[in-house]
Amino acid sequence: MTEQQNKEYKQSWKDEYLKWICCFANAQGGRLFIGIDDNGVIVGVQDYSKLMDEIPNKSVNHLGLVVDVNLHNSGDKHYLEVIVPVSSVPVAYHGIYYYRSGSTKQELKGIALQNLLLKKIGKKWEDIPVEEASLKDLSITTIRRFISRSVGMNRIPRTARKMNIELLLKNLDLITEQGQLTNASLLLFGKNFMKISVTASFKIGRFGKSSHDLLFQDIVETNIFDMADRVMEVLKTKYLIRPISYKGLERIEPLEYPEPALREAILNAIIHKDYSSTYVFLRVYDDRLHLWNPGSLPEELTVEKLRADHSSYPRNRNIANVFFKAGYIESWGRGINKIIDSCIESGLPEPLIELEQGGFSITFLKERHANKHAPFEELEERQLKAILYIREYGSINNTQYQKLVGISKRTATRDLQELLERNFIQKSGNTGKGTSYTEPT
Repeated sequence: MTEQQNKEYKQSWKDEYLKWICCFANAQGGRLFIGIDDNGVIVGVQDYSKLMDEIPNKSVNHLGLVVDVNLHNSGDKHYLEVIVPVSSVPVAYHGIYYYRSGSTKQELKGIALQNLLLKKIGKKWEDIPVEEASLKDLSITTIRRFISRSVGMNRIPRTARKMNIELLLKNLDLITEQGQLTNASLLLFGKNFMKISVTASFKIGRFGKSSHDLLFQDIVETNIFDMADRVMEVLKTKYLIRPISYKGLERIEPLEYPEPALREAILNAIIHKDYSSTYVFLRVYDDRLHLWNPGSLPEELTVEKLRADHSSYPRNRNIANVFFKAGYIESWGRGINKIIDSCIESGLPEPLIELEQGGFSITFLKERHANKHAPFEELEERQLKAILYIREYGSINNTQYQKLVGISKRTATRDLQELLERNFIQKSGNTGKGTSYTEPT
């Protein structure tokens, strides 16, 4: 047995574990096992009869939450299962709100706490009304462009061309019942979105061999409905090259990365971003392009599920709805597969997709081969991460690789030895702790 999003193991009971019950209640619910160690081994608990009364009472008294406690046994060892339901209201332990994320306990403060409170009442950050904002703060030109695209896609009626702007925004859930513009409306169509989010900008940087070697940068500051087009324009004119080739007499100048895949990834970053957090960052290197946006995947999805057929779970449903009606995206959850297919059709490796630093990232790889004889597509994804780490930081050792991809020392040693034998990397330093790996010279 291993700990998961909705499971936590403890060898014995301590009252501070009420924090974990609080975590589960604020997230998706879960089960807390008492009498099982971190490795999932049943060690048993002696005072189980007493705890079966104490734990429910303490949960009610300290959290206002009713939990079920079940007794189980394995041989002569007894252990407890505390079943925690999802709470419809925020739950605090001694005035502090905790939340279960992955297999960790997080203390919520500031914007994160605000988002939890909104979630529990069925609202999101995009729904918050903006005090003193009016229609004068919106770009009518951008709104008209939205209407034109949406009518052309047959996703809103032609009568929308003559519709009152306020009524149109109400139909899009961008105005509250009290007539106030929301964060989403200002982000999408605002003349100055900096009033509500100074980090809504899109940062682009051109780097040398590592993230410490910034050569030049741009910040795209515009409403997010126009942002994808502006970002693509900047990329084409300053950051990406167009290798020239010929098909018969036809001159072909595609971008070094497939444009449909880039646009889809940029749109996803803009639409699904956590706008209560930091910027979207797009880093362009000689051999790769790395796009990161703040905000992890919704709890219904994992990176693995993204590659399979799945429903769409937009973080910002009203923002996503506007982009859908304008024909920029579909609502079938096919974005990642479209990106992957586009890269493969262009003869490039499948992009690297992962969760990192509290956000979602996708790395486009320019090279199909690491060297003349070693195709990237034959590597495990974790091995590819090792190569990218080396290119970023110059070298990697066994311990760093273990932490990077979350594997055992034995697996790390086997992976690195395979990369070494296939000439993806070379060994440097002394055998043992002094050994590190770099790119072949």
